Amino acid sequence: MPATDDLQLLIEAAHASGDIARMHFNASPEVWDKAGNAGPVTEADLAIDDMLRTNLLAARATYGWLSEETEDDSARLSRDRIFIVDPIDGTRAFIAGERHFSHSLAIAENGRITTAVVYVPMMDLLFAATDSSEATLNGAAIATSPQENLDGATVLATKPNLRPEYWIGDVPPIQRKFRPSLAYRLCLVAQGRYDAMLTLRDCWEWDIAAGDLIVRQAGGTVTDRHDSPLAFNNPHPKTKGCHAAGPALHRALQARIRQPEPQ
Repeated sequence: MPATDDLQLLIEAAHASGDIARMHFNASPEVWDKAGNAGPVTEADLAIDDMLRTNLLAARATYGWLSEETEDDSARLSRDRIFIVDPIDGTRAFIAGERHFSHSLAIAENGRITTAVVYVPMMDLLFAATDSSEATLNGAAIATSPQENLDGATVLATKPNLRPEYWIGDVPPIQRKFRPSLAYRLCLVAQGRYDAMLTLRDCWEWDIAAGDLIVRQAGGTVTDRHDSPLAFNNPHPKTKGCHAAGPALHRALQARIRQPEPQ
């Protein structure tokens, strides 16, 4: 299936997701706590997940499925192509009435992302890329920041990532910024609005799959905390952290991340 056809499919699905999210935004949606202290889920998350699963798999019956809000099925591991979806990335922000949540939709083929869309519906921002095309925001090409040095770099990260024990030498002299959606953080790096994003904790694939491709097609580098390229559709769908930046700044960050001692 040509990536351009898959991209149009994801764009249409992302807009449909936004329509559902806007119906529930600031409208006191029903909220539940997931088992195992896995965070909240709302009726909007579930409605979007149901719509995406129904429509996307109807259009691509041979593709597998991995979503934050669908019980995992190991059958996906036998599929060459798979949808990787987060119906609402930043559910806590959504519940709080904050605009910085997103819908993250991606297609992986044999472990690598080939098509990606991240949509921020309350600001009508649609980030997109295929593995054969440049990254775009609302149809216009975007590129990562040219920043090369850690000194003064703007990095999207939570406070715990800057604990001294995670770094070689002093904590880098960066300017820490924050957005609640990992997918949106990656896209802000792809856009060049911020120089880098960093999370040293293990990441669920659905949070970062789409953003991984969008950053790379914007000229950036994305790896896990061990400097390995991200791979997707793993049996346990997590990566060992994620950081993204332009190539030179990524190398500078990677050189300062303290690696755990061998077990």
